[in-house]
Formats: sequence, structure tokens, C-alpha cells
Amino acid sequence: MNLILPVIAVIVGFIIAYFIKASSTAIKLILSFSGAFLLSITIFEFLPEVYQNYDESVGFLIMGGILLQIFLEFLSKGAEHGHLHHNAERTQFPLTLFISLCIHALLEGSPIHNNEHLLIGVVIHKIPIAIIISSFLINSKLSKLKIAVFLLLFALMTPLGSFLQENFDFLQKIEKYISALVIGIFLHVSTTILFESSKNHQFNLSKMAVIIFGIFIAYLL
Repeated sequence: MNLILPVIAVIVGFIIAYFIKASSTAIKLILSFSGAFLLSITIFEFLPEVYQNYDESVGFLIMGGILLQIFLEFLSKGAEHGHLHHNAERTQFPLTLFISLCIHALLEGSPIHNNEHLLIGVVIHKIPIAIIISSFLINSKLSKLKIAVFLLLFALMTPLGSFLQENFDFLQKIEKYISALVIGIFLHVSTTILFESSKNHQFNLSKMAVIIFGIFIAYLL
């Protein structure tokens, strides 16, 4: 499932963007839920796991993950948490966006091979991001081939990260450190979603409700 579900999430996101054309309000609500759920799973389960056998390098790597995500968002203009502005005149392949998203997706795939709750969090997070990226690509002047290549490779990055982590011994030996890096990425992405998903950084009732619901569902799991 860790190889299939992330791909399905991207396909679902594309279908919603192409056929349903979800409103920006609906996408923001889904983003808020996904951010709350991902943050809660990270704090409830993922973070305690890496601190079971204390190693001071874990803290440094968590901070390193935050800094890495800030750099990736410099390249992607914040696509990982829903900030991506359409450019109807774009004809060139968005290489920096592609590289940033692929690195992010590859790393987030690493810990999901042995954590089904984290897998659910990543999948839920991936759907609204796929909607936003698909809408951006569809509304550009990129060819259908370029759009297909972009989405296909992006969809495969998370399963690839999971596959590599599960099947290569040298990655398994440093799994805790990779996980710490990914925790930093998740902490930055999820908190940014929560604080930037509302106009003027204010929560309305519907957004507060989906955030609380996301936390509650993560707690039950």
C-alpha cells in the first residue's frame, strides 16, 4: 500500500483538478485538515519513535529538515503547502518546481514503509497538493506530454523513497537520521499550512473545525 496509495493520491488530485475543479475554499479546508492530521501524527507517533534511543544528532537533523524545506520552498514558491500561482503564459517546463517537489516527495516516502498512520497522513496531504499542482499545469501552456511527465514522475517519487528505504541496507542503517530530517520537513510544512491557510492568519469557524477534526482523527489512530 505504501507504493500504491501515494500514486492514487496524485491521480485523485488530478481528476479533481481536471473534472471537478474544486473551489479555492474547499482546497484550503482540505489543506487545513491535512496539515493538522500530518502534524498530529508526527507529534503523536513519528517524533517519539526517533527519540526512543536518544542521539543528539537527531535534534540537529530535525532543524536541518526545517531548513531544507525552507530552501525547497524557495525553489517551488511554496507549492508543498498550497502556494502556487498560475501563469497562463508559461510554456517552459517548470524545472525548479519539479526538482523541489520530487526531493520533498522522495524524502517523505522514506518513513512510510513501516508506519501506516504516517502513510495515511502523507496521502491526505498529497491530494490537495496534487490538485493545486495539476490546476497550475492544466492552466499553463505546457504540452500534455510535459504535464503527464511531470505528474507521473512526481507521483512515483514517494513510492520510490519508500522502496529505497525498505530495500537498501545502508539506508536502513541511517533510517533514524533520515526520519529526523523528514520530521523537520513535516513540522515546517504542516505548521505553515495551518498558519497560512487563512486570510490575514485568522481562523474562521469552518477551518478551525477541520483542524480540530484532523487532530482528533490522528489521536484516535
